[in-house]
Amino acid sequence: MSTSALPQTKPAQATDFLPLKGTDHVEFYVGNARQAAYFYRAAFGMSLIAYAGPETGQRDRASYVLQQGKIRFVLTTALRPDSEIARHVHSHGDGVRAIALWVDDARQAWTETTSRGARSIQEPTEFSDDHGRVTIASIAAYGDTIHTFVDRTHYDGPFFPGYRHIAHDHVARPVGLLHIDHMVGNVGWHAMNEWVDFYAHVMGFSLYQHFDDKDISTEYSALMSKVMANGNGYVKFPINEPAEGRRKSQIEEYLDFYQGPGVQHIALATGNILETVAKMQQQGVDFLTVPHTYYTELQNRIGKIDEPIDELERLGILVDRDDEGYMLQIFTRPVEDRPTVFYEIIQRKGSRSFGKGNFKALFEAIEREQELRGNL
Repeated sequence: MSTSALPQTKPAQATDFLPLKGTDHVEFYVGNARQAAYFYRAAFGMSLIAYAGPETGQRDRASYVLQQGKIRFVLTTALRPDSEIARHVHSHGDGVRAIALWVDDARQAWTETTSRGARSIQEPTEFSDDHGRVTIASIAAYGDTIHTFVDRTHYDGPFFPGYRHIAHDHVARPVGLLHIDHMVGNVGWHAMNEWVDFYAHVMGFSLYQHFDDKDISTEYSALMSKVMANGNGYVKFPINEPAEGRRKSQIEEYLDFYQGPGVQHIALATGNILETVAKMQQQGVDFLTVPHTYYTELQNRIGKIDEPIDELERLGILVDRDDEGYMLQIFTRPVEDRPTVFYEIIQRKGSRSFGKGNFKALFEAIEREQELRGNL
């Protein structure tokens, strides 16, 4: 696996000035949060745990909080046509607005990042109710995406002050999802290093892995990617940019339909990918497929694994190995009509890589979908 260094990126500092405890939640701006929430509950098995809207005193939006394992999604919709939320959806379709990061001190996180050049979106603000207090602050990232720092050290409520707890969800059918493994951002032509530098200088991340157009290419298209990770490795952000190819790459298609940079996909970890994917398929999730030829040489390429090859082929799961073990992964089709946001389901068995050996098979599968849409 290539792990080349960046000349324009300073080495990670010995002291982590932005200690992150993980991903607190991901907030999506969507056209209809009630219906989107039903999809994630019925198909992905997430449970509705909290709600805020007119009934709770929130006049301009409605938000549904969904959770499975340590994964928490917030689906927010506008109640007025002239709001920032409505404009976001009009431009991007349903998409990620905020990647919220769990910290012990949101004020300090905001101060450290803004002092290093981050553009402030929201200064540190405290909210409280009978369950305690939460402090949040936000900075701008690529496109219209923001990072929100969340300090809930002194809060024991279901989500945030102002949200009503939902005790039981009779729709959710859990599938064994555990936590967010990584989140991938797509940026424009020649913008990858700009955002790699942002994460290095502003947030103290370091280069984790690097893939160029020789690693990620097919007959028709290519892209470049650099993976940035925070000090303890809990948060990983691959950053993709297009590369020259004979036809339009998946990154270019995304940028066209999303109208700019944004979160391309979220990788969700599971402890048993065979069971998780089988349940998700039964519950209506569509996954990309790969041809039979991928599996004919799989054992020779990756060596001995615990999972039956015929079962992996039946479900369409990909496998790759590195020096530390192997990993299994599969990708959904886009979860909305615009070919933008999709998901990866991943199980790691020692491997810390990102499936370099699967890139060709995966990208050819994506190109088949692009061709069907007339966008290749």
